[in-house]
Amino acid sequence: MSRLWFLPAVLGFLALSASLGPLHAQDAQLPTVTVAKPVVRDVIDSDEFIGRFQAVDEVAVRARVGGYLDEVDFIDGALVKKGDKLFVIDQRPFRTALQQAEASLEVAKSTLDFAETQFKRQESLTQRGTSPLSSLDDRRRELLAAQANLRGAEAAVERAKLELEYTTISAPLSGRIDRRLISVGNLVQADQTVLTTIVSLDPIDFYFDVDERRLLSYASTARARGSSLQQGGGALEVMVRIADQTAEPFKGKLDFAENRVDNETGTMRVRARFDNPDYVLQPGLFGRVELEGSNTYTAVLVPDDAIGSDQNERVVYELQQDGSVMSKPVRLGPRLHGYRVIRSGMTGDETIVVNGLMRIRPGVKVKPEMIELPQEGEPAEKTQ
Repeated sequence: MSRLWFLPAVLGFLALSASLGPLHAQDAQLPTVTVAKPVVRDVIDSDEFIGRFQAVDEVAVRARVGGYLDEVDFIDGALVKKGDKLFVIDQRPFRTALQQAEASLEVAKSTLDFAETQFKRQESLTQRGTSPLSSLDDRRRELLAAQANLRGAEAAVERAKLELEYTTISAPLSGRIDRRLISVGNLVQADQTVLTTIVSLDPIDFYFDVDERRLLSYASTARARGSSLQQGGGALEVMVRIADQTAEPFKGKLDFAENRVDNETGTMRVRARFDNPDYVLQPGLFGRVELEGSNTYTAVLVPDDAIGSDQNERVVYELQQDGSVMSKPVRLGPRLHGYRVIRSGMTGDETIVVNGLMRIRPGVKVKPEMIELPQEGEPAEKTQ
């Protein structure tokens, strides 16, 4: 009798389990994905170019007078200041020339004194009528010639002093000097022989080429700031990274662009200037420069992992109210703050799938796990 009472209860439990089983199985089969709201924040586009550092000032040191090199007064590769003595050419011939010029000046002075005395005497005689007027004219001519000879002798002395001064060759600017290119005892040809070179180090310039499309964007940004790309560079800020990955980027500003686009390459050369107080940056170094490509605007940012492909379109998957996902075509922009800028296709209010794209397709219901994206994402090298 007890067994007959138990049998209907068992049958009822089995029937209930059979009806609930498909529902539990269906929930268990829903793909689990991570969803989040996109980041909406003010950004400025940035572009990257490769360029090379160049010295603001560079000079090839030459002698203004010829002669045999007598002294070298610097250490190869040292830092020099403007006015430091670098080379000395044998000064003895120039001292002798100066002494000759000074002696000629003394002769010219005595000749002028004699000519002035003669002119005054002749002038007195002419006024008394005891000497003809033609004699006075002769004395005046001699006086004028003596005055001219004196000026010539004074100029010769100044020239001799200047040439003697030129035998000491000083640094025309502050910076780092190269090695000596000529040794003591060699003949130096005036205005021809290169003795060494000097490059300035602080500040330092960085040159790179910009294509036409982005050039127009930078010019528009510069005009919006009340400047021009050619004159002052629009004060656009830039950052340069060098080969040393551990070094912090160096900050500078655009200050010049050439006045024409190259016909062959379709690019324009642009210059940025950087402070270099520690002399870390050297002329000739390569670098990667990042510069502002726009004015500040509000952008929708999503992780790269949230972007999928549908044939030739880029899409994100939006979570619907019924728990399903639908694809939305988007147009991508640059990568900023660890995210990808969405140029069009999103308003920023959507809830999108940010992880688990391989387990979904449009129209499929999912099991979402909501997270909040930080304002700063992971750098590109860490997400790869």
